Amino acid sequence: MFRPLKPYQIIVDVVIAGVFAVIVGPVELRFGWAGDANTLGTALVTVIFAGALAIRRLSPGLSLGVAWLGAIVQMSFGRNPGLADLAIFAVLYATAAYGSRLVFWLGFSSAVVGAGVITLYLLSSAIFAPGSGWQALTSAVAVLIAALFALVLSWTVGALVRTAVRARENRAAQRRAEDETVAEQERVRVARDVHDVVAHSLAVVIAQADGARYAAASDPSAAPAALETISTTARSALADVRLLLTQLRHSQTDGPQPTLADLEELYAQVRAAGVPLTIDVDPAPLAEPPAVVQLAVYRILQEALTNALRHGDGGAVSVRIAWPADAGRGRPEVQLEVRNRMRPGDDPRHSGHGLIGMGERASLVGGWLNAAPMDGEFVVTAQLPIGAPA
Repeated sequence: MFRPLKPYQIIVDVVIAGVFAVIVGPVELRFGWAGDANTLGTALVTVIFAGALAIRRLSPGLSLGVAWLGAIVQMSFGRNPGLADLAIFAVLYATAAYGSRLVFWLGFSSAVVGAGVITLYLLSSAIFAPGSGWQALTSAVAVLIAALFALVLSWTVGALVRTAVRARENRAAQRRAEDETVAEQERVRVARDVHDVVAHSLAVVIAQADGARYAAASDPSAAPAALETISTTARSALADVRLLLTQLRHSQTDGPQPTLADLEELYAQVRAAGVPLTIDVDPAPLAEPPAVVQLAVYRILQEALTNALRHGDGGAVSVRIAWPADAGRGRPEVQLEVRNRMRPGDDPRHSGHGLIGMGERASLVGGWLNAAPMDGEFVVTAQLPIGAPA
């Protein structure tokens, strides 16, 4: 029944209605524009229409009912349309602009019915008089068209405003939804980075701990080196996770992301875990790849090497990276391949979400990734475009 309005809006509407009543009443009594100088009738009609004007935005439905009451009182006093009836246009506008769906259509119906009522009220004596001719009928049609045009026009203006407001609200809701989508994508990216960092670091720590335990009996000096690697890896992982969590709390500030220059440190961590690692880069990139491609390459290699540590048999791991200037598809790309022998009965595809994350990273930059066993080895292959097609 009542719309939520700010206090100043209610005050403005009440002041406008008061000014309307103070001006319209005396003017109609002085000049007799409504066809009668009855003080009681003028006062009642003016007050009723002013009341409808005052609550038109607060309660468009109630305002419409008050306007109809004012019209009935006006006709009961035999008054012709006057200045007070201008409030009807504001009420019809409000029903279309601010009313509920029911009030919206009640306002339209009132405009149509009101035009017919005005016509019958003003010309009923002429229309239904014996011997009334074409002149009376023509006058009735003219009054009906004029009243219908004026009333429906005010309602139509309100409907257009309603449409514009709804469109603005929809655009605002769309922007909010897009912002939420971007924020969710950022959270997913951070979660994926946390997974990659923690999984890789823990794999290195576990490999170092196991290696130190087995070598302690024969080579006591291996333990301090292993503990140093574990400490360095854990500190690096802690720093990375803190950075990622900071980005999660303050998504507007992006911290430094891994680049190709950080791959050597990644390789060193794997070698420190006791896994032989061979790197083949041919050809090398001709120019600095985009940051998003460098990040994707780093994260994919990080996850692939983590899988090799966790699920491999401890044998050699080979990494091949190629940056062909033209791979036959009209654009440069980077090709990745990681191979390692699998531990018997162990398949990385049935463990965790690492492979899914690698595939998502490849698809985000427009590339593809495949990870599957092949001739006793587990092979991760990926191709990532570096630029748009030529």
